[in-house]
Order: sequence, then structure tokens, then C-alpha cells
Amino acid sequence: MSSVAERFLRYVKIDTESVQDVEQFPSSEKQKDLARLLAAELEKMGAENVQMDEYGYVYASIPATVPTEGLPVLGFIAHMDTSSAVSGKDVKPRIVEEYDGNDIVLDAQGKYILSPKDSPELLAYKGQDLIVTDGSTLLGADDKAGIAEIMEMAAGLLAHPEIPHGTIKIAFTPDEEVGRGADFFDVMGFGADFAYTVDGGRLGELEYENFNAASLVLTVRGKSYHPGSSKGHMKNAILMAMEFQSMLPVFENPMYTEDREGFYHLDRINGGVDITQAEYILRDHDRAKFEEKKDRVRKICAYLNDKYGEDSFTAEIKDSYYNMREKIEPHFHLINNAVCAMKDLGIEPVIVPVRGGTDGARLSFMGLPCPNLCTGGHNAHGRFEFVCVQSMEKIVELLTNVAKRYADPAALQQ
Repeated sequence: MSSVAERFLRYVKIDTESVQDVEQFPSSEKQKDLARLLAAELEKMGAENVQMDEYGYVYASIPATVPTEGLPVLGFIAHMDTSSAVSGKDVKPRIVEEYDGNDIVLDAQGKYILSPKDSPELLAYKGQDLIVTDGSTLLGADDKAGIAEIMEMAAGLLAHPEIPHGTIKIAFTPDEEVGRGADFFDVMGFGADFAYTVDGGRLGELEYENFNAASLVLTVRGKSYHPGSSKGHMKNAILMAMEFQSMLPVFENPMYTEDREGFYHLDRINGGVDITQAEYILRDHDRAKFEEKKDRVRKICAYLNDKYGEDSFTAEIKDSYYNMREKIEPHFHLINNAVCAMKDLGIEPVIVPVRGGTDGARLSFMGLPCPNLCTGGHNAHGRFEFVCVQSMEKIVELLTNVAKRYADPAALQQ
């Protein structure tokens, strides 16, 4: 078994599921179990300035092997938590060796089947080794594959001082999946000029655009009356909320959009006749269209308040993060060098927009330009998640190659 796969299999067995809508940070203390392990492993391999802070962030340095004058300090970042969409407890991974292109039955009962019919990208991995779940949990390749790849790169650089590279910084973050991964990230203490998050998908993916994002909490206040005598009196908050939804553009919905197309996503709704609350997320790559979405919500609420009475509809809109493209474009060497590093290894670069967000998006606006590199994982946040071992091995080479490219000041001019 390759060493990066061995690392990954160890990491996914540690439950690090984060928790939505809690005030404590990290949202689950168990994330620190992995943090402590990673800090100990970094110490053992000889990394410098290893620390795990009170919030569960892990930081470390790899000293330069060449003179550092004129060289940037480069960082690599991955997150430790897994999504709460599917349980991350008691993950039982297994390796499907030399995948043959047929269905993969995940569990003993045959209830969960990973099939090329549903995941046609599987066919690209015929003859390669895949790591899958037993169907009862997610796998955790998002983002423990990224962690394993960064750790394997670090071990390789520390074991081979003949490899030229400048100062390398490493960080592992909690709570990315609940949108708080950068809340307490110590950008100044981290000390990198630029960084890459390793939190993408298939081999070759490179991302420097993401959604502008906002949350919307819509509160609808109706008026409850006995249904037998409610004519002219009742205002059904559930139906009023449905009316609001009906006034949003039908096709600006996640199930109808792709690439850079934005959406309004109704994520949760609860309540009754008297009061109903609906939670939405608003997304768009284009900043102007993003602002238009927020304005549309306000205009709909104003119209419905005029119809049903003042304060029947209130919208609490809170921006979450913005498209990092504007922060990456002034430092486009980050993209050009990653592309060159891929091509050197025979990897076909696939530059795609992130239909979501990453720690890197927020970090870019905190002064750390931070595009996103691939991990080799597929079907994140679900029980059909899988990762290719050979892709993980190649990504370790990719990270090492990127580090080597920044051993030359000319990298900043690419």
C-alpha cells in the first residue's frame, strides 16, 4: 500500500464531523483528536514551529533548502472536519484494487451500489485502485485526502533536503464545512505570502473562482384563526412563505444550474400558520448578479408586506464570502505555476469555478491569496464518495513540484 493511502486510511477513521449552528469553536471537540495526531506526526517527521492552538488549528513550517532572498513563503492548507450531510462516525473504508469498470457493491446487503450509471467518472479509473465506503457513512476524502497529500509532501521534503524549495508553511483548519474555517485563522502568524488550499476534486482540477455567497433567513408572520371561522381573518404563514418562493426565478435553482450560474436555494423551512421561517442560501459568481439577487429578495418582501401588512415578511441577509478571483488575478503566477507543475507531470489541467466556497476564498480576502488544488476525490458529502489512490500519489508529486517551482524568484513573474 502506498504511504499516502495508508495515511488517508488512518485519518478517515477519526470522526471529525462538524456541527451547524453552534456558537462554540470548533463546533465539535472531536476535531481536535485529528489535530493532535497531525501535530504529533509533524513533530516526529521533523517539521519546525509545530503548534496546535486553542481553536484546534494546526500550524507547522518546513525550512528552506535554498537561499530565501527574493523567494515567497508558500503555504498549503486543508481542513480537518467532514460534512454533517452524512455521518462521518465509524468510517469503514476499503480499497477496490484494479477497478474493472463494473458496479461496486459497498455493503454486505447490496443496498448501496456505486455504479458508473450514476457516477460515469468511475470509468476513467479502470485498472486503478479506488478507496470507497461501506455505504453507512461518507468517506471523508473531503478533505482528509488533502491532509494526507500535504502530510506526505511534507514528509518527502523533510526526508530529502536535496529537493530545492523555499520556506513552506502548513496549516490544517477546523469547521470549513460549516463556513467558519477561517474565523480564527492566524494569517500573520502563519507567515505565508501565498498559499494553496488542497480541497478540490478530480486530478487536475484547479480553481480560483468561487461563488459570492449570502445566507437569508426569511421570517413570515401570519395570523392564526380557527379554520372554521377564519374567512377574512386568517393569514397562513406557510402559504405566504410558499408565495415568496413562487416569486423567485424558477430556473435559478441549484437543480437547474451549473458552471457560473447562480441560484436561490431553499435549504430549510419550519413553522406553522402563525409564523414560518425559511432559510436560504444565495449564490452567484458575478458580484453584480449577486447583489441583484439580494435586491430581488428585498423587493419581493416589500411587495408582499404591502399586500399582507407591514412586517409580515422580514429578510435577514448576511454575506458569507466573496469570489476570490479578484484577489487571485493580481497574483496570477499562482495559477500559471500550478498549471506548469501539472503539465510537467503529465496531468491535464482543468480550470473550473468552485460551485461553493473554500477556506481559501475567505483567506484571500484576509490577505492570503489562496487558490484551490485537487485532491482526487469524488461524490463529496455522501455515502458514494470515493478517491483514487493513484490520483493521490500524483497529487503528492504535484504539491512537491509546486514547492520546487517557487524555489526560483522567476516563479513570481510567471
